[in-house]
Amino acid sequence: MTPLSSTPPASPSSPPPRSFSPPAQQRQARAIRLGPRSTAALALVSAVGVAGFGWPFLSPPASQVNAHSQDAPWLFAGLLVLLVAVVAATVSEAGLGPKAVAMLGVLAATGAALRPLGAGTAGLEPMFFLMVLSGRVLGPGFGFVLGSVTMFASALLTGGVGPWMPFQMLAMGWFTTGAGLLPFPDRLRGRTELVMLAVYGFAAAFAYGTVMNMQGWPFMDTLASNIAFDPDAPAAANLARFLTYCLATSMGWDLGRAVVTVVLTLTLGAPLLRALRRATRRAAFEAPVTFETPAEVKHPT
Repeated sequence: MTPLSSTPPASPSSPPPRSFSPPAQQRQARAIRLGPRSTAALALVSAVGVAGFGWPFLSPPASQVNAHSQDAPWLFAGLLVLLVAVVAATVSEAGLGPKAVAMLGVLAATGAALRPLGAGTAGLEPMFFLMVLSGRVLGPGFGFVLGSVTMFASALLTGGVGPWMPFQMLAMGWFTTGAGLLPFPDRLRGRTELVMLAVYGFAAAFAYGTVMNMQGWPFMDTLASNIAFDPDAPAAANLARFLTYCLATSMGWDLGRAVVTVVLTLTLGAPLLRALRRATRRAAFEAPVTFETPAEVKHPT
């Protein structure tokens, strides 16, 4: 007698069972992908920006730059022209479409509206966490354009237009671009990604404040304080003065900005990242545009 079996024997012609695995994650779309021309323009602007921020440490005491230190903010305000050139080069090379323009407008308007909420209150600036998440999802090219445009729009909104505005635009462009350059944008998800973004936001918030201090510190009156820039002192002495200036004037402000960025990233980062990625997938920035000829409609005779 043949023993009973709970499973029927496999038929010789039946296909072998298949194992199902989740599909591999697709490459994260980018609204703007930096090409050779826009990368070169961005490098040029960054080089001029480094000179504009760091000239007190790059020029010797007898340099003619120090002799014209009071004219420097107006000279380096020409960075605004170069920033516009970078945006134009990025747009012309990457083909910024209407969907990317719409997303740029929405995010820039949101960031500009967030900035006044905490302005003047111990550095509580929620716009920085939005820039971190947007740069992470949309990439460094879009991040640089978004950071610059957002800071420009917020300056118009708050009346903060002056020779410091081009420096703010460039610094915020660097801030958002750095988030887009963080590793594993296609694979890293979940709590690990949020922690990485929070750590970057904390460090970059301090870096932003320090860079902006370099813009305004050289124009303090040397006679008014012993931590002001001294054009006759060597670079090491001025560096010590600058560090003391940062600790005495902006440490509390930078700490508040960094802590708010970390808290908002850890608490609101997950749903906002999902929303940005869902909007990016639906926008299909990198999908090729094709035109199909409509089928001919046959009319009954």
